[in-house]
Amino acid sequence: MNGYGLKIRSEGALDLVSLGALVHRLDPGIIPFRKASHCDIHVSGGEFNVAANLADCFRLRTGIATAMVDYPVGDLIAERVRAMGVRPFYKRFQHNGVNGPNMATVYSDRGHGVRAPVVFYNRSNEAAAQLKPGDFDWSAIFAGGVRWLHSGGIFAALSETTGEVIIEAMQAAKAAGAVTSFDLNYREKLWNIWGGAGRAVSVIGRIMQHVDVMVGNEEDLQKGLGIPGPEVAAASKLDPSAFFGMIDCVLDKHPQIKVVATTLREVYSTNRHCWGAVAWINGQTHVAMTCDLDVHDRVGGGDGFASGLFYGMLAGESPEEAVRLGWAHGALLTTFPGDTTMATVEQVRAFAKGGSARIQR
Repeated sequence: MNGYGLKIRSEGALDLVSLGALVHRLDPGIIPFRKASHCDIHVSGGEFNVAANLADCFRLRTGIATAMVDYPVGDLIAERVRAMGVRPFYKRFQHNGVNGPNMATVYSDRGHGVRAPVVFYNRSNEAAAQLKPGDFDWSAIFAGGVRWLHSGGIFAALSETTGEVIIEAMQAAKAAGAVTSFDLNYREKLWNIWGGAGRAVSVIGRIMQHVDVMVGNEEDLQKGLGIPGPEVAAASKLDPSAFFGMIDCVLDKHPQIKVVATTLREVYSTNRHCWGAVAWINGQTHVAMTCDLDVHDRVGGGDGFASGLFYGMLAGESPEEAVRLGWAHGALLTTFPGDTTMATVEQVRAFAKGGSARIQR
């Protein structure tokens, strides 16, 4: 055992496998969509981002179990998966040339100053929502040894079958000796389409029985787990007391959980945030330092934090250092366009030590 109270395998053919949906995000920059004339395309997915960050920045061997549609949008997405160094395990779907199945589209402008970013989806007839138990050969995926399995609440919210796929995967992961993590990522719009708040708590509750490491903020804990809010309101968005005050309720429901972590963010304007991170790890609380961020693109910062945290744990770092690495990587990720990392592990480690923006020659 280590400071996390978890038995993390020292080796395996893959360090981490994520289970979730791949999406493509259309980004017109600071121009609102109603006035846009062009946009960049970013490949994303809450679960994929973690695998991509760990492969590209932290040089780990990762995979993604997901749906892939055989049409040009799928080809574009698959190219980016390869470019990030993530090994795909695809359940393939044929596109009928008219209405699907589709790879989901996320539309997200960046906002600017006092104007907040606007995010909306088109997940109509999404292939990933059709995934069901039995679609992946988990014994083959885990055959060479997998150290960690990650999934999240966005994928769980897509349909009545996706939560069941997560449970199937986590049971296989446990049998293979892998650590399991789940990012609550509560998305009310997605749950409301087919189940609503009550169904969300029921599905997530069943998933959580198999989870070792959980990522989620106060709102995620309340809505995703159905636990009451903190008795004492936080003095600010950067005050960790309310988050830590909810941990007992989490453990009452799910006593096997060893790590609960989240980012803290005070938003001064769209482009200026104060950034922090906290974690409860095996009975101990950890609070990262805070810093002011000049934000280029805020999407994916939370996944950036989770990636750095998981890397620290997989690399055998102390809990305090793992939280710092997550905090540093999440901060750096907001300085790049797109949802996935462009940082190097050396940059992350330097910033985690209190590095600065002085030019590197």
